[in-house]
Amino acid sequence: MPSKSDIQIPEFRGDEDFARELDHSDPLARLREEFHIPRATNGEPCVYLAGNSLGLQPKAARSIVLEELDQWARLGVDGHFEGERPWYSYHELLRETGARLVGAKPGEVVAMNSLTANLHLMMVSFYRPTRDRCKIMIEEPCFPSDIYAVKSQIGFHGHDPKDALVVLRPREGEWCIRWDDIASTIERERERLSLVMLGGVNFVTGQLLDMRRIAELGHRFGAVVGFDLAHAAGNVLLQLHEWGVDFAVWCNYKYLNSGPGAVGGCFVHEKHSKSFDLPRFAGWWGNDPSTRFKMHLQPEFIPREGADGWQLSNPPILALAPVKVSYDLFDSVGMDALRTKSMRLTAYMEFLLDALLHESCEAITPRNPAERGCQLSLKIGGNARNVLSKLHHRGVVCDFREPNVIRAAPVPLYNSYCDVWRFVESLRSIGKS
Repeated sequence: MPSKSDIQIPEFRGDEDFARELDHSDPLARLREEFHIPRATNGEPCVYLAGNSLGLQPKAARSIVLEELDQWARLGVDGHFEGERPWYSYHELLRETGARLVGAKPGEVVAMNSLTANLHLMMVSFYRPTRDRCKIMIEEPCFPSDIYAVKSQIGFHGHDPKDALVVLRPREGEWCIRWDDIASTIERERERLSLVMLGGVNFVTGQLLDMRRIAELGHRFGAVVGFDLAHAAGNVLLQLHEWGVDFAVWCNYKYLNSGPGAVGGCFVHEKHSKSFDLPRFAGWWGNDPSTRFKMHLQPEFIPREGADGWQLSNPPILALAPVKVSYDLFDSVGMDALRTKSMRLTAYMEFLLDALLHESCEAITPRNPAERGCQLSLKIGGNARNVLSKLHHRGVVCDFREPNVIRAAPVPLYNSYCDVWRFVESLRSIGKS
């Protein structure tokens, strides 16, 4: 992972003019024009720092959805095989861009379903508990949907989550999980650990885990290793193929800006691409395309090689269209450039917070930019919900996690250094009022 020393961090100042200077010299500043920025009550663009919850709409999303609606109106069922982007192979348009986004080979990635549905499908194949090796390791805090999915899978296989769930926790008085504790837990549970299933970037703290080392260690002791990348895909540099990760799932509506409830993403390493004996739930779109339309003449499921073989149903074209727009935009810029700006944005926010607000809030995200994404999580003194409400009144959009954490995510695609300055200045003003 890139460290702070790998990028050039300028000497920061605390005045607004300096924020403008940073924006003027930012080579990615033009990308902001590709998005619709919500307006505050005064009609001005708001400071939108909630891309870790729902990304903004790319301006090109509307036109591509309308194009598919027009194709439906013009061609009807023939749109599956005719037109500019035939629907039959539509999901394949995202194969190469999606693979580059997460550091994979094209056959290892597919856009389908939603994150939790994909997580269940992956555990059907990759959580194969035995009497002696039945445990799943997750982290705390863990996104609730992951907990529900994992516990239900454990119970479905006849085990008790009280015995089969291993929970990584920060040390007393700390927020983030130390590598030594990850390593020692995997080693301690090595005889009984079936699956390591962690969030690549923690949704509360913004901590970025060392996925490469986790995959290496988990495999050394015989466990399968998968990741929830909901807060990592489109946020941090990923090399899923190189790291040897068995599977990963993510949503496309946060940093990947594909709309509320967007179709999710799924990665399956090529070492499993021809593992047709793996248990899996089957559906016709996971079938070999050469036999897919034989329908009743082909009653046996013949899975396609690669991640496509885990598909169930034909993809929702109107929902996939914005994903294509987003993936193409990421592909045109590249994650290296976005990650560099992201690290500078969070370093700048951290500088301003240290200078102006060290007594009124505490960042619980790692201070090393290489150990976090673009989210800084702030533990607020006093009534945090009231602070959030006052921020919103000032045209600053963040989000909140109980009991007192405000999450602010300066997204490099559309956030500016002036956004960061306005956010911290608003916090300072609220603290003085």
